[in-house]
Amino acid sequence: MAVTFRIETELAAPPERAFALSLDIGAHERSMAATGERAVAGTTTGTIGLGESVTWRARHLGVVWRMTSQITTLEAPHRFVDEQVRGPFARFRHEHRFEPSARGTRMVDTIEFRAPLGPLGRIAEVLVLRRHLVRLIEERNRSLAAELAATRGSDRA
Repeated sequence: MAVTFRIETELAAPPERAFALSLDIGAHERSMAATGERAVAGTTTGTIGLGESVTWRARHLGVVWRMTSQITTLEAPHRFVDEQVRGPFARFRHEHRFEPSARGTRMVDTIEFRAPLGPLGRIAEVLVLRRHLVRLIEERNRSLAAELAATRGSDRA
């Protein structure tokens, strides 16, 4: 059985800008600086697109991991999905939605994951992984919000 959680974040930018920044490899690396996360294979710079993949290397929970994700759905500027094709999870799917809101954009992240190792993995999901992933996504979203706010002047053309 998979674990699913959803995080909503208000961003002070139009959906087009929030969507574009969310697909930017450099923005992702900046948002995950605390883990040392880096793109090491596949699309490693610029904007990732439909069908493209990126392999990330990062330190999480004291262990260095590699995870390859592919963009499996892309509906600009409203929605995209990235899914693990190789890595530590039995399943990992992250849907990103961008909806107009009074502040600019409501970004909705829905993450579904399943740990490997059957019953041991289920224990890890409940005790550690869910909380860790929620914190990571919240940190990523704070970073995206700050980056969008810092460049807000470009919306006033």
